[in-house]
Amino acid sequence: MRCPFCHNADSRVIDSREADEGATTRRRRSCPKCNRRFTTVEEAVLAVVKRSGVSEPFNRSKVVAGVRRACQGRPVDEDQLQLLAQQVEDAIRATGAAEVPSHEVGLAILRPLRELDEVAYLRFASVYRAFTSVADFEKEIAELKARQSLASEPPSVPAGSTAP
Repeated sequence: MRCPFCHNADSRVIDSREADEGATTRRRRSCPKCNRRFTTVEEAVLAVVKRSGVSEPFNRSKVVAGVRRACQGRPVDEDQLQLLAQQVEDAIRATGAAEVPSHEVGLAILRPLRELDEVAYLRFASVYRAFTSVADFEKEIAELKARQSLASEPPSVPAGSTAP
């Protein structure tokens, strides 16, 4: 690591610590030439590969902007959007891949958005999945209803036992 003060090409690590729940590493360094100390922060870069083949760094604000459009007029606040974007980034980083296709980012958005607001989910899914007919919407709504009925069913009681 090059010293930011004297530009010596060598430095010595004095201390290393993980930060941001392990997402970054802070290192305290010392320059053997000028004896000054400085801190470096290392972070794994996550790149998104667009359909065109161009690769760019993952940008959480782009996730928020896309979801914000889908949530327009819905009871969703900025904190919820930021939390969703964090969940998306965490899910993508958990794959361990340094580069992910933009399609994977879209898929990672769908699950937490469905849990946040179903109308916003339908809006986002209609664009993301390129719905072409009313039947596409009807199919997605039927899946949402089926998911809701499964979630609202009480747990079954085995035969011969009594419910509490």
